[in-house]
Amino acid sequence: MGGSVDIKDIFPPAQTFGTLGSFINVLSKNAFTIAGIITLILLIFGGFQYIVSAGSGDAKQLEKGKKTVTSAIAGLLLIVGSFWIVQIIQIITGAQILPK
Repeated sequence: MGGSVDIKDIFPPAQTFGTLGSFINVLSKNAFTIAGIITLILLIFGGFQYIVSAGSGDAKQLEKGKKTVTSAIAGLLLIVGSFWIVQIIQIITGAQILPK
């Protein structure tokens, strides 16, 4: 029980990433895509909920639809803002945090 385990033996795709930075770069690009898709789905769902509840006169569901749309937009702004902050830090310090 004293041997070490190499991650490349267990998870073969780990061989394609030379550095931790390249792995984070791929992960962040995909995270932004996934965040955009989730935001779109939540906006459609919230908008549909808002329209349906407005027609039925249900104030609780109307407020829930508004909250869904607001939360989706706030979440997307948070993710985009975090990317901008990283870019600003890269420009100010000259450090390459997310490689191209």
